[in-house]
Parts: sequence; structure tokens; C-alpha cells
Amino acid sequence: MASHIPVNHRLQPFYRFLAALAGVYVLVFGIVGVTRTGSFPLFDQNGDVSVFGLRSNLAFAIISIIVGVIVFGGAVVGGNVDHFINLFGGVVFLVAGLLMMTVMETDANFLNFQMATCIVSFVIGTVLFTAGLYGRTGSLIQMEHEEQFRTHHVHDPEHHNWAIPDSPPRPVENDPDVHRFA
Repeated sequence: MASHIPVNHRLQPFYRFLAALAGVYVLVFGIVGVTRTGSFPLFDQNGDVSVFGLRSNLAFAIISIIVGVIVFGGAVVGGNVDHFINLFGGVVFLVAGLLMMTVMETDANFLNFQMATCIVSFVIGTVLFTAGLYGRTGSLIQMEHEEQFRTHHVHDPEHHNWAIPDSPPRPVENDPDVHRFA
């Protein structure tokens, strides 16, 4: 479990909506892609078929349908399921954009990506990852512990194996010797 991710953040519904919107976009992209590339080979790189201004092939369209259903389904289910799907999905979109950008002008471009597709992948990855960061849910007690830790009223509520033993406690908010920049 990642440490100190906000619990029950007040903008959580907004980020969940953005994740659902990203999931619907990917799902619709995949459906339209399957209808336009259905007569071409699965990993066709020569076809100049575009969907929403992005090149596609049948394999990319099928993958988009699967991923779109998972992301949208996570947004519908909500809770920590949505949190983990968005965190993982965000990383997958960011890494896929980077990997496909490195092989774009080679025969390894099996999903028929172009630069615009990589940029869209980065945007969707950023939206999903941000939604995952602010999508964690928990009990009221967990939320209060995280908020008190964030505002320096209590010590870290979680034990970390990497923490320095016998380190001095964090300074208290009212301490005149504490200088905060934010």
C-alpha cells in the first residue's frame, strides 16, 4: 500500500468522473477502430486507418475495448477498486506511450502508433494516475489520521521499514522555530 495517499479526498468524485470519461473515450475509440479495421490484418502497419485522428489497427482497437471496459467498470464500481485500477492503468498508459514512441519508426510498432497516439496515451495515463492518487477510500478514522499527519499534528500513523530508527519527531505546527514554505 502506498503511504500517505489522501483518504476520501474531497475531489474524489471529480477524479472518478475524469477516469470514467477516459475509460469511455478508450472504449469508443476501440469500438470505432474495430469497425474501421476489421477487414485488415490484426497487426497491420501499412493501413492508414485513423480513428479520432489517431492511426489504429485491429489489435490496438481490441486492446482499447478491453482496457476501456476495465477502466470504466472500475469507475462504476468505485472505492479502492477504482483507486488501484487507475493507479495501475495510469502507469500502463504512460509506459505504453514511452515504449511505442521508441519503436515508432520500426517494424516493432505492432500497434501502429504515431506521435499523436503517444501524446494521447500520456494524457490518459496522467489523468488515470492522478485519479488513482486521489481515489483512495477508507474509514473516517483512517481519513482523520492521514489529515492529522498531513497537518503535522501527529506522528506518522504508518510504520515504515526504511525509517531511521530513533529519529526526532516531526516539528509541531505551533512551534515558532518551524519555518514552512508552503
